[in-house]
Amino acid sequence: MNNNNIAVGLDIGTTKIVAIVGQRNEHGKLVILGMGRAKSLGVHRGVVNNITQTIDSIKKAISEAEKAANYKITDVTVGIAGQHIRSLQHSDYISRPNFEDVIDDRDIENLKDQVHKLVMLPGEEIIHVLPQDYKVDSQSEIIEPRGFHGSRLEANFHVVVGQISLIRNIARCVKEAGLNLVGITLEPLASSDAVLSQEEKEAGVALIDIGGGTTDIAVFKDNIIRHTAVIPFGGNVITDDIKSGCSIIERQAEILKVKHGSAWPSENKEIEVISIPGLHGREPKEITVKKLSQIIHARVEEIISLAYIELKNYGCEEQKKKLIAGIVMTGGGSKLKHLRQLTEYTTGMDVRIGFCNEHLASGQPEELASPEYATAIGLLMTGLNNLDLKKNKFKQEQKDIQPKENTSESLEEKKISNSTINNNIEKKLKEEKKKKKSIFAAFQEKFIKYINDTE
Repeated sequence: MNNNNIAVGLDIGTTKIVAIVGQRNEHGKLVILGMGRAKSLGVHRGVVNNITQTIDSIKKAISEAEKAANYKITDVTVGIAGQHIRSLQHSDYISRPNFEDVIDDRDIENLKDQVHKLVMLPGEEIIHVLPQDYKVDSQSEIIEPRGFHGSRLEANFHVVVGQISLIRNIARCVKEAGLNLVGITLEPLASSDAVLSQEEKEAGVALIDIGGGTTDIAVFKDNIIRHTAVIPFGGNVITDDIKSGCSIIERQAEILKVKHGSAWPSENKEIEVISIPGLHGREPKEITVKKLSQIIHARVEEIISLAYIELKNYGCEEQKKKLIAGIVMTGGGSKLKHLRQLTEYTTGMDVRIGFCNEHLASGQPEELASPEYATAIGLLMTGLNNLDLKKNKFKQEQKDIQPKENTSESLEEKKISNSTINNNIEKKLKEEKKKKKSIFAAFQEKFIKYINDTE
């Protein structure tokens, strides 16, 4: 087992905290080495409201994953969500001193850095700066500007913003649990990597991730993310409605939802009755399956309607922005019976439930392909992608500093040279673990430094 090829995704959700340890096989598929799961205590609607309880839950999930994988976890990639997340569209540009030089990565990073300097509302911080399309001088709608000549580079950006104090609380919990935060990403982006295909992203698709506390939305078109949103309702709200409507405790309400719940009342008959054990010797209560379904339907319809409003805000009804691939639903809430049919009826769009099995190697537990683990699997994929980026970067750096090969160099000298290069790469990998070179590098380096400076 090569420990340098292993990553860990940590999903800090409202109902559960999941840690997944894994690596890729020779075919690029995910091999899950171990998974840990703990009940999430101290998180409400994606936001930490009890630091101590959240730390304990993280430690339990990590400990379970370590035992299953026989691997000591030190670095994790974490997802962020919550009702404090918002997004906006922004255009910006830079002037290049020499238009004869071709546009390269440095120019694009300079443009992104400029966007990161935008003044946000008090307490807010830019999380992601996601390019939509570029314009070089008078030529617009450029997807890949590298290699172009021009004096002015302009771009449209999708900017994701969140409350830094709330994000900092999640990072603090990770740090206090004895872990290094090496990557952080928006949860719907992670989920999209796990359940969406490239063809769907190209054609136009909306991801609706129904979690315990929130419903996350991400819209893709032409293989570019176009819109993100967070709705402050999830599966827990449905459970609360059942709890209130049937006058039962939360545990019983959750069992009713999972075992007998349906989002489509007309599918159930009035004569179907469920008996619920009474508390402490009291008489059992009875509820019809139809009434249960009506309670669930009312809340689910509200969540779907709010999600559809976000899709309309993006412009899904416009011909140019039409989502040909429709909607993909994932998250634990997507397992609700008849949810797909209700969503198709409400939105008039094609709907499927998103599973993660496409990215998993054969022989993996079927449970891991479940929609409720989409975010955790996506975070693992993000962590592995970042490892690959780092390795490629270091190998390129070593290649650049190598002297031209001497034909008279002995075989032994070549072995020593290669060994030195490999050692240097391994050394740099260890030194640079806290850095992340990706599309989100500007925020992550600044954010992780911000967290590490906080005691």
